[in-house]
Amino acid sequence: MEFNWFDPIMVRNFIYAVVGVMVGMVSSIVTYKLVNKSTRFDIPNELEKGNLAVGMVVAGIFIMIGLIVGLIIGMSLN
Repeated sequence: MEFNWFDPIMVRNFIYAVVGVMVGMVSSIVTYKLVNKSTRFDIPNELEKGNLAVGMVVAGIFIMIGLIVGLIIGMSLN
């Protein structure tokens, strides 16, 4: 069996992965902005002050990005 890079299934899975990652990144940016608007403090200012709790929230958003990207890429390879 010969490997073909332009197999329709491979192309479809690649497009699915790229679009899925873009949707994941946009949703995480929207989540960050929504959290920043819904709280009484400004996240960048609190991070500059060294607020550890705000840093944990931002770290959670980055973990969410990693999970979304990993799941989408993993699902597109099936």
